[in-house]
Amino acid sequence: MDQVEQLQDYIAKSKHIVFFGGAGVSTESGIPDFRSPDGLYHQKYKYPPEDILSHSFFAAYPEEFYEFYRDKVLFLTAKPNAAHKKLAELEKAGQLTAVITQNIDGLHQAAGAKRVLELHGSIWRNYCIDCGKTYAVDGITAGTPIPRCCCGGIIRPDVVLYEEALDSDILRQAETCLGQADLLIVGGTSLSVYPAAGLLAFYQGPLILINKSATPHDRRASLLIKESIGQVLGQIEVNGK
Repeated sequence: MDQVEQLQDYIAKSKHIVFFGGAGVSTESGIPDFRSPDGLYHQKYKYPPEDILSHSFFAAYPEEFYEFYRDKVLFLTAKPNAAHKKLAELEKAGQLTAVITQNIDGLHQAAGAKRVLELHGSIWRNYCIDCGKTYAVDGITAGTPIPRCCCGGIIRPDVVLYEEALDSDILRQAETCLGQADLLIVGGTSLSVYPAAGLLAFYQGPLILINKSATPHDRRASLLIKESIGQVLGQIEVNGK
């Protein structure tokens, strides 16, 4: 039995699957990741990307932050790939109970998934830091270099920047889902970003790990597949489809 067949067998026997994913889930949609050899963190900028995408940098240099954010973080024309679509199919079939994602691109929802826990927020939600008024993404892309609310406050994306805490309610929901899962599929993540990676401690069952590069949890995996997440999930049949 090859690895995809083994994965198919695990899925067929499971009724409460949780998927935990990172940037590698969206690379096949044309969105670059951060930590691979040709990823964002290995490119040369005036400031390190980790610094630019921090709360303190946003507060001190908002114009530079937005120049980088619009150019390197917003991929508004990206479309869901085979991984996003297959996970949405599994949810519709009643087997997948939640997607826990570190991504901010909204592609799981675009593929049709309903229960998506966005650990790091979403580019599609934005708000005024003064009055709280909400804005669609065009509130960021249109107008002045520093996007402004009608009250004069800065509009910022509802994403978690470096130095900021993750949403405690989203974390609690993720912990609950993992505690109730009978299968955890982890894909497209190095499992090196905390506290997100620490969520795996709330799950004790069989672990499927699909990632091109090694992770700290490889030895724990019941099934380890070092291939593209989209290529692997794209071969899975859901309810005979």
